Amino acid sequence: MFCGFVVRAASARAAAPDFRTWAATYLRDGQVIDWQQNGISHSEGQGWGLLLAQAAGERDAFEQIEAWTAAHLAVREDRLMGWSRQPADGRIDWRNATDGDIFRAWALLRAGRDSGWADHAETAVAIARDIASLCLAPDPRAPSEALLTPGAEARRRADRVLFNPSYIMPRALRELGEAAGEPQLIRAADHGETLLAELAAADRLWDWVDVTQDGFAAPPDLRPGWGYDALRVPLYLAWSGNYSHPALAAGLRLLQSAPGRVVVQRSAEGTPEAESDHPGFLALRRLAACQTLPDWPAEGRSYYPDTLLLLARTAWREGGCGR
Repeated sequence: MFCGFVVRAASARAAAPDFRTWAATYLRDGQVIDWQQNGISHSEGQGWGLLLAQAAGERDAFEQIEAWTAAHLAVREDRLMGWSRQPADGRIDWRNATDGDIFRAWALLRAGRDSGWADHAETAVAIARDIASLCLAPDPRAPSEALLTPGAEARRRADRVLFNPSYIMPRALRELGEAAGEPQLIRAADHGETLLAELAAADRLWDWVDVTQDGFAAPPDLRPGWGYDALRVPLYLAWSGNYSHPALAAGLRLLQSAPGRVVVQRSAEGTPEAESDHPGFLALRRLAACQTLPDWPAEGRSYYPDTLLLLARTAWREGGCGR
């Protein structure tokens, strides 16, 4: 236990400078701000910010992020968050996004368990239980297995369920399931990994896919293809220490481009549609290959890839490559 605490403390010290650089641009009094989307704040960003503050040992920032989140996004009758808050008028989209709730709950769990910051475990467990009760649906192909849905109100029928592969964060789901006594979350992580392998084999590692009784189909209302959501799949598998997973190898292949660039968007047929040389996107390919991550960008800062870079650095330390 003492050795584990020393390792976690050393990891937090290593993470703190990166987090402070990120926070100076994107954090204001607990509010994580996506400047590239007109200053919007969303549950995904709040959950990520909370996790990154905890990983960096930055308790003041952690408490500020949680306080802002509880005051402005925890507006539902359950314990999940509304998805976003508009900067102009404070308007809240009350529908949840499951990945934001997973990261918030996981950060709150880690705060007490790993950092010794009390008073958050009850909230973490309550969120995890509502994810289990509201954000799981039977797989139309195997109704005894639970699919993680993108939200409590996301489209689902007995024969067709909307699925976002990038919402499967196996490590977080398993730890939350164990802490909350919710085995369905652990099963959702297990089945999610199975589903990711099936999607990789079927060349359907897309941002969004419908799981139907007959297999995988393009959603009628969303763009099919690899893109800015799906590129988080290898990040979360690496963070969970699952470097042998077929979807990590598929993600590495889908990211592949000329040296110094990665493909961040492909059509449903796999044709490259957008590339980037931002270190945050490059970090995903290097993490998937267990290679040293790039440095912070000196200029051209952008919320999403900057945040991915910080998440990748955390995954590097915690997922096995940084040891």
